[in-house]
Amino acid sequence: MDAAMLAQLAPALQARWPHLRLRQPPGEEALKDLVETVADTLRAAVTEGGAATLAVSGGRSPVALFEALRTQALPWAQITVTLVDERWVADGHPDRNDRLVRAHLLQGPAAAARFVPLIAPGPLPPLADAAAAADARIAALPPADLVLLGMGADAHTASLFPGSPDLAAGLDPQQPARVLAMRLPDPPPQPAHPRLSWTLAHLLRARALLLPLQGADKLATLARVVADPARPASPAWPIAHLLQQTAVPLTLWLPH
Repeated sequence: MDAAMLAQLAPALQARWPHLRLRQPPGEEALKDLVETVADTLRAAVTEGGAATLAVSGGRSPVALFEALRTQALPWAQITVTLVDERWVADGHPDRNDRLVRAHLLQGPAAAARFVPLIAPGPLPPLADAAAAADARIAALPPADLVLLGMGADAHTASLFPGSPDLAAGLDPQQPARVLAMRLPDPPPQPAHPRLSWTLAHLLRARALLLPLQGADKLATLARVVADPARPASPAWPIAHLLQQTAVPLTLWLPH
């Protein structure tokens, strides 16, 4: 992380969005702190309600977290894991997010967790059918106790990409669907597959949101989001719609 950039960014974030919860562990303790934050949230949810639901993002960023979290002494049999987005590719394709979750999180003690993928195993349905089926699968789950998000250097989160023809529907706070098909912008993000994504409206049904960010490119994006006078209405910055909301506690995790 760029310490100088972070030193400027943290006060700007708190000034613009004072409701945000900033967590800034030292770099050498960052992963341990993140794992403990997630584990403590799940443990508390099971203690309170007898079960917990964790929704995670795909991509490569959460791999280290997944591999550390799976070793935690958690009541895994009482935890449901699901995804906030998925790539519309065939079952077993290396770009599928559910494959990543199975390989890196649902191992060892964590294999006892219940996993609800967005796309069921088997032949790949048409995109619209896949979205409708994913919406029904997520509708059958209780609100997530914790949603673990990511952010791309283009300010997308989940698979709510700036420039997507479906972004307005995905960001509509009155959107009744929990999951929508998201066609890609031009130029497309990589890997260039259409996506399924939780909508903003459904993300805001969660009990807590956690957004870990590392890397100078993502810090620079976040700085541009904070500085843009059009925020949060601008569709150029999907992440701003989560940062500015006050309905659900959001912890922004920025190790230094």
